[in-house]
Amino acid sequence: MNPLKVSGGVWSATPTPLDENGRVDVASVGRMIDHHVRMGVTGIMLAGTCGEGPWLGDAEREAVVRAAAAANRGRLRLAVQVTDNSAVRTLRNIEQAASWGAEIAVVAQPYFFLNGTPDRQLSFYRDIARGSSLPVGFYDRGKNSPYLMPDTHLDELLNEKSIVLVKDSSTLPARRELYLAARKRRPDLVLFDGDEFDCVTYLTAGYDGVLLGGGIFNAGIAHRMIRAVRAGDVAEGARLQARMNDLMLRVYGGPKIECWMTGLKELLVQMGIFSTRTNLLGYPLTDSCRLAITEAVTGKDGLGYREDLFDPAPTA
Repeated sequence: MNPLKVSGGVWSATPTPLDENGRVDVASVGRMIDHHVRMGVTGIMLAGTCGEGPWLGDAEREAVVRAAAAANRGRLRLAVQVTDNSAVRTLRNIEQAASWGAEIAVVAQPYFFLNGTPDRQLSFYRDIARGSSLPVGFYDRGKNSPYLMPDTHLDELLNEKSIVLVKDSSTLPARRELYLAARKRRPDLVLFDGDEFDCVTYLTAGYDGVLLGGGIFNAGIAHRMIRAVRAGDVAEGARLQARMNDLMLRVYGGPKIECWMTGLKELLVQMGIFSTRTNLLGYPLTDSCRLAITEAVTGKDGLGYREDLFDPAPTA
């Protein structure tokens, strides 16, 4: 495995642009990559939860990775979520992703996993880490996953040198401390907060950056938040977190997140990045959500969200 430099900052767990027939919209992939570059994003994760990876067909996963690699031309780090129900299947997915142009393979808790004892979970991830042809990222979904590896076993797994990054969406303080302790042992391990509604807590604790499902539109605010925290201005970081949360709730349909994927893609259509809001998850688009998105994109909200959405942000 060739060494790969992974750095923090803002990463995007990007959505996948689909045409009206549910096929990958290659032209929109190119615009998506260019937009991420303009916004100073360091890397993107394709085919994750926000990318509808667990629901895309095999041909569409291949199409989005190949299209992103072709459009990227080395400007961003390209990670692909490859989770499957066995190490054998996951390693096969990694080989495919590598042949399509991926640089990092991201593994989360399996969707179906029988005999999920702590030792069996550790063996599953260890077999992947040791057999992967790509550097590995560990995506911790915490209690949102049917299986939560005990801290003792997870700590042992993090000694695997091929694991280069963690996306911590667990929202569990004990896991955060575990990851920070592992990073002390392995300074090359890069830690990303995946809880986009509480980035400041993780950045203040010492995480290297954020890997966000909303990164395609909130990267500008996230960059400023990182800079504020690194400068020791936690109050400013908290103010920016509140601003980012407000923008996300407008896009996602309010506190119940009732429009999530459809609202996100509607935003990207209105921004001229995606061509359709087609998605596989069936979220509604309420009139109030559509209006909030339009007001943010046009600037009619008077809150300055248009600048946050479109203006490139210097890297943190």
